[in-house]
Amino acid sequence: MTDIQVLGNSLTMWGVAIGVAIVPMATLTIARRVLGGPKRRPAPPLDAEYHSLMTGLARTWTTLGSLSLGIFAMLGVLDLPAKAQVWTWRVGVGLLAIQGLVWGRVLADWLIRRYLDKHRLSDGQPDPAVQGVSSTLRWISLFVLYAGVLLLALDNMGVDVTALVAGLGIGGIAVALALQNVLSDLFASLSITLDKPFVVGDFIVVGTELGTIERIGIKTTRVRSLSGEQLVFSNNDLLTARIRNFKRMQERRIVFQFGVTYQTTPEQLEAITPMVRAAIAKVPGTRLDRCHFFRFGAFSLDFEVVYFVASAEYNAYMDAQQAINLAIARGLASMNVEFAYPTQTLFLRHDGNTPGDAQSESRATTDGSAQAFTGARPTL
Repeated sequence: MTDIQVLGNSLTMWGVAIGVAIVPMATLTIARRVLGGPKRRPAPPLDAEYHSLMTGLARTWTTLGSLSLGIFAMLGVLDLPAKAQVWTWRVGVGLLAIQGLVWGRVLADWLIRRYLDKHRLSDGQPDPAVQGVSSTLRWISLFVLYAGVLLLALDNMGVDVTALVAGLGIGGIAVALALQNVLSDLFASLSITLDKPFVVGDFIVVGTELGTIERIGIKTTRVRSLSGEQLVFSNNDLLTARIRNFKRMQERRIVFQFGVTYQTTPEQLEAITPMVRAAIAKVPGTRLDRCHFFRFGAFSLDFEVVYFVASAEYNAYMDAQQAINLAIARGLASMNVEFAYPTQTLFLRHDGNTPGDAQSESRATTDGSAQAFTGARPTL
């Protein structure tokens, strides 16, 4: 009975081939049960992510992979006819490709889940921008995976895929030209998510528009303006524009000026700078850079002050500026120094026809008082 030939091989050789095929099938089944079964010991922290990956791979449908390994093992033992060997090899490759497709999906989902876990907001919630791009990345990865498996299957069946790949390339170029705006926004969305020039919640200024980022989508980014309306920007336009991100400001530099009247004495001018320094030092969260009497203005003696606010919040800056302004106003009042305001000097002239009448004039000074004097006629 052992002399019976089946496809050129005796029953004994078939038995040996089946035994050899059982070994990889049993090995893969045992590995699946060990990795996917209940864990006797908790996984080490450093290996927890990789342990979850292996557990996910083990819990997938591995029958096709076991069969394909068994077929390849049998082919190493049996001496089949050329045609039968080719078709058996094709069946094994096809089953292995399908199993690889299942594992590829598990791997892609694991990588995306791991990326989402590493890019969460401060409150632990998933980042909406990363979630939107992760779905796009998953779709692209699955498309590439399915296309690769399909081409492998066709090539395994003897189909010449060279012409098909060339046709797909030409078709892809045509589609890319037709959808170049959409694709540019899509890749801009990927660039924004990976490079992170801004994230949801950041306050940005783009040209004359400003607002808070609400959502970063595949094609557009939504910004809520200060006046309440929603601004919609193309992702590609945002990448080509200059963006001012105020949320990432570590500290705010403030420059402001004030002027006092020309009637202020040098001694009073000299005392103003220490007064301003003391006023800023009393405001929490501020740091003085400089304060100087720097200019003789058209109607005022000007001081320039530069200080820093250790916060990016606009309300914190306005609170600090208000406290500083009030302190300066109180300080100048205690020194009997007045703030300057725009004034004009007006010369009044009248010529008397009566002999002996003196030519008299009055002049309005910068402090609003009128001074009268006599003398030669001034020239207008």
